[in-house]
Amino acid sequence: ACAAVAAAAFSPPGRAVVDAVRKTIGIEHAQPALFRLPSPGRVLVSGAGGTWVVAADGSTRRLGDFRDASWSPHALYVLAASRDELAALTPTGTVRWTLARTDIRFPRWGGSRADTRVAYLTGGELHVVAGDGTGDEPLAAAAPVAPAWRPGDAHVLAYVDAHGRVLVVDTDRHTTVQLPGRYGDARSLTWSPDGRTLVLASARMLVRFGVPTASAHALALSGVRAVAFSRAGRLAVVRGRSVLVLDGAKPRTLFAAPAALTGLAWSPDGRWLLTGLPAADQWIFLQAHGGRRVLAVSHLSTQFGGAPQLDGWAPST
Repeated sequence: ACAAVAAAAFSPPGRAVVDAVRKTIGIEHAQPALFRLPSPGRVLVSGAGGTWVVAADGSTRRLGDFRDASWSPHALYVLAASRDELAALTPTGTVRWTLARTDIRFPRWGGSRADTRVAYLTGGELHVVAGDGTGDEPLAAAAPVAPAWRPGDAHVLAYVDAHGRVLVVDTDRHTTVQLPGRYGDARSLTWSPDGRTLVLASARMLVRFGVPTASAHALALSGVRAVAFSRAGRLAVVRGRSVLVLDGAKPRTLFAAPAALTGLAWSPDGRWLLTGLPAADQWIFLQAHGGRRVLAVSHLSTQFGGAPQLDGWAPST
């Protein structure tokens, strides 16, 4: 029965039904392709079709068959991972170094322009390696949550350990601070641009940690799937079908979609937010300042060889 359903979905009539459903769920008047970004910068995506860089003029470049990626500090390089390989590349696809490991997940790059560190998970273990691919060392057993480097020159890393504790470690000085609480259902960690606040999203709540004072403030906001800070420090989240902005004490709904959203990225100038509407195979650009414009782009799977995952919107260098 499952095979018959799958065959029907991929037959011409089946594809027509899928397209009709996507058209019904999707944002009206969407562009048929990504012609250009509404704001300067470059978008990094990855997924079943590999890792891609999208330029402001809409041109795309495939970097390789990777399933997860992130920008380096100042967006000079891209850190990408397949199941068994970690690679550092230029945004044009030139490979700088590779590292063979098993079951690689959540590659993240931090530090200054001249002195960087890389963190990644291999199996259930968190590793840290120098920005030139040398000195790979295990750090700790970790939960399946992406580690997060604090912005700035210091090599300070936040992660969730195997017991659900949130730890902030200075990888140069080998000092560790444990933040309040345990979060067995943690989903993500995100630093504010000034490095003073760390936000944890779990299945049940959003927690803001004041890192210098090791304080915690929990907001009962369940179902958060993505968190992003603008360069100016504005906090936005994706929760179910909505994009919320947390400017004040109460979250404010910026946009509500007809189906679940996934992923979130601010434009480098802080004027736009980008999120995905997978059920309609669309990206949605939301104006965050001075208006409520909504721009949508369709047929992403065709352009990127599969549904793309948002890995960041960085300035052009």
